[in-house]
Amino acid sequence: MALRCARDGTVLGLLGRDAGRLTEVAEECRKRGATVSIAALDVRARSGMEQWLRDFDSRTPIDLLIANAGVMAGRAADADLEDASSSHDVMDTNVLGVLNSVQPILPRMLARGRGQIGIISSIAGFIPLPDAPSYSASKAAILNYGLAVRAAVRDAGVRISVICPGYVMTPMMDQESGAKPSAMTAEAAADLIVRGLQRNRPVIAFPFWFALLTRTGGLLPDAVRRWTMRPFRFTVRARRIE
Repeated sequence: MALRCARDGTVLGLLGRDAGRLTEVAEECRKRGATVSIAALDVRARSGMEQWLRDFDSRTPIDLLIANAGVMAGRAADADLEDASSSHDVMDTNVLGVLNSVQPILPRMLARGRGQIGIISSIAGFIPLPDAPSYSASKAAILNYGLAVRAAVRDAGVRISVICPGYVMTPMMDQESGAKPSAMTAEAAADLIVRGLQRNRPVIAFPFWFALLTRTGGLLPDAVRRWTMRPFRFTVRARRIE
């Protein structure tokens, strides 16, 4: 998603695979006074993403880019390991999809000496999840990518934050069985993200206590970590990626 705030209102660029959902969100934004452009694109389509983002940025220089490329997969209820095909889909979407969103615009922001990028990771990036190895690995990858790029451009006027939510009430959360501590609404999560972006926090992780416990768990010795994670084991219901 690309966003620009101008004197005559907010200009939004919305990208996603679900054309129907995009249209619904666009109409809601227009009711609130925004000008909206949409495109039904798969974030895995590198050339298509690059072309659309650069065209949008040429018309309306992007002030804020939210790279929210994410799908969930993991161990099914009748399996010991996650499906290999789903594992590849997760890595393609969650890692390469983020790169396909960020890389076309970052050089332009650097040339202008301003701009902000929010990369959506997860607190799953803090700890290896045996029930969702590829998901936790993908979120760890973009967490480190975002922090590394932030350090690389810190003196260039471009702000980069990595957003690590816990459980947010969305269809993705519904794919997962098991305990979901401190699950929150998408609206509550959005408020926390906005505040974190305004403060230019390097990592916007929430809810605080769950993020802290997850980070701490990732530092524990392997045997101890596996023991402490037993109450949080889960399975994942497959969701088709078109």
